[in-house]
Amino acid sequence: MEEKTGNTIIFVVDASGSMGVKKRMSAVKGAVLSLLIDAYQKRDKVGIVTFRGDCADLLLSPTSSVDLAETKLKVIPTGGRTPLGKGLQMGFDVLSQEIRRDPKTKPLLILISDGKANVSSAAEKPLDELKKIADRIQKAKIPSLMLDSEAGLVRLGYAEKLAKMMGAKYMKLDEIASGICV
Repeated sequence: MEEKTGNTIIFVVDASGSMGVKKRMSAVKGAVLSLLIDAYQKRDKVGIVTFRGDCADLLLSPTSSVDLAETKLKVIPTGGRTPLGKGLQMGFDVLSQEIRRDPKTKPLLILISDGKANVSSAAEKPLDELKKIADRIQKAKIPSLMLDSEAGLVRLGYAEKLAKMMGAKYMKLDEIASGICV
C-alpha cells in the first residue's frame, strides 16, 4: 500500500486597515474558502495566520477541518497597521514546525496582501525585515504563492517585488476570486 503524503498549506492573510474595505476582505475570504475546499478534497491540512496592528495571530492551527477553517474565516477582525514581516515569519514558523513533525509533508505558504508593510518587529525598516524573512523562506525551499490584493488604478507593485524576493509564484487576488485555479 502506498502512503499518501499530504500538503500543509498555511494562509498568511493581511487583515490591516488597507484590507478592511468590505469588498477587498470579502474577495480574500472567497479566495481562501475556494482554496480551502480544494485542499479538503485532497485531504490536505490548512492553517491561517492573520496580521494587523502590531502583531500576527495563528487564527487556525493546521487542520483538515474545512468547517472549522470556514468558521474562523468569518470572524477575521480588520484594521490598523501592517506588520507584514510578523505575519510572514509566523507563517514560516508554523510550516517549519509541521515539517519537523512530519518530514514527508509538502508545505505551501500562501500570502494574501498588497505588500505594503509599515511595521517591523525590530529596530530595522519593514523592507529590510521582509528581505530577511523572504530569504529564509527561499533557503528553506518552501513553495510559496503571493496573492496580490492591491486594488485601484495606481498600483505600487510591492506584492510583486516581495514575491520575487521569496521566489514565490505571483498572482492577483482577483484572478483567484474569478475562478482561475492555482
